[in-house]
Amino acid sequence: MLDIKLIREHEPEVRQALERRRTVVKLDELCRVDRERRKLVTEAEALKQQRNASSEEIGRLKKEGRDTAGQQNAVKALGGKIAELDRQAREKDEELEKLLLNIPNLPHPSSPDGAGSQDNVVVRVAGEKKSFSFQPRTHLEIGENLGIFDFARAGRLSRAGFPLYVGLGAKLERALIQFMIDLHVKDHGYLEVSTPFVCNSAAMTGTGQLPKMAEDMYFVPSDDLWLIPTAEVPVTNIYREEIIERDLPVKLVAYSPCFRREAGAAGKETRGLIRVHQFDKVEMVKFVEPETSYDELEKLVGNAEDVLRALGLTYRVMALCAGDLSFAAAKCYDIELWAPGQNAWLEVSSCSNFESFQARRAGIRYRNKKRKAEFVHTLNGSGVALARLVVAILENYQLSDGSVELPEAIVPYLGGIRRIEKADTAARL
Repeated sequence: MLDIKLIREHEPEVRQALERRRTVVKLDELCRVDRERRKLVTEAEALKQQRNASSEEIGRLKKEGRDTAGQQNAVKALGGKIAELDRQAREKDEELEKLLLNIPNLPHPSSPDGAGSQDNVVVRVAGEKKSFSFQPRTHLEIGENLGIFDFARAGRLSRAGFPLYVGLGAKLERALIQFMIDLHVKDHGYLEVSTPFVCNSAAMTGTGQLPKMAEDMYFVPSDDLWLIPTAEVPVTNIYREEIIERDLPVKLVAYSPCFRREAGAAGKETRGLIRVHQFDKVEMVKFVEPETSYDELEKLVGNAEDVLRALGLTYRVMALCAGDLSFAAAKCYDIELWAPGQNAWLEVSSCSNFESFQARRAGIRYRNKKRKAEFVHTLNGSGVALARLVVAILENYQLSDGSVELPEAIVPYLGGIRRIEKADTAARL
């Protein structure tokens, strides 16, 4: 959430920054409501001062033994007017809050200009696209031939867009999660947490998923619980409505399944694991001092890159343009893996700095050097997301006979297994 004082005092600059997002916002309406609210508060305060002065005058007159019935009636009438002004001001407060919740964050000046993904900027590319002596297969062909996932049965269990991992497919998924958690804890200094996989509306509002993205999520209205779209939601909200009483940065990492409706037309990219309604992800979240947040963002990106370097995968880092930023982000880098079977780059990580936007919505503060409480800056990044990581491993490490070699970094997590080959009957559904 933006600071209303910032909007009020720097409206032209805020308006210009929001225009970079190429999205329609109700800034005029918000400014109007803010003016109306302040006018009501000013009128109420003036009447309260008048009432206080009249009350003092009544007290003085009573001491003199004079009749104060007229003055008391006047004070009572003032009380009625004040109560009505206060009621109207509360209504404006609620209206202002709703409007503020729908205003996106301001893009950082270093975020490139642009209208959409086509205007994102390649920051760097690591590795080279692998060449094959045969036509590389898609992960769908590879996985179904090896018997490591079964989308037909998954569809009968739920609906299309939900994966079912089998045998070494399930073991690979679990091994990658453990590998990433260990890397972020041991090498990068994160504290592991395990959170609920559902959150209430207040938590979803705190990180910016609500009200903007309600239609993209799964909701249980009877319990006011949402299936989380990312572990960013519960992990960030750990400190909701708190003052963090410890040194910053606080760095937390968590595994969670992620649930997203992913509405859209059917097509090539919706088959297999490319676009699913449920996927696993390891998420990194940081709570940092405002003056260090952009340095911490670069470190966060580096932490995610370490995962891909260790797995020997080709990737690129993209700086998102202002028009492609998520609702809450001030600056964001996407990391994309090369998938030869798709002949495409696949996003597996988004690393964002939200500045104080989430903290202001969720009431998360820290003590600065003067011990004064102020809003912390929050960051988060995928470290990294599956199932597209599985796609990239299967497609990059495939062999001509249809088997898949496995990256050396995860062999210890697979009990020494170095290759996925077609399973025998006992290891298949």
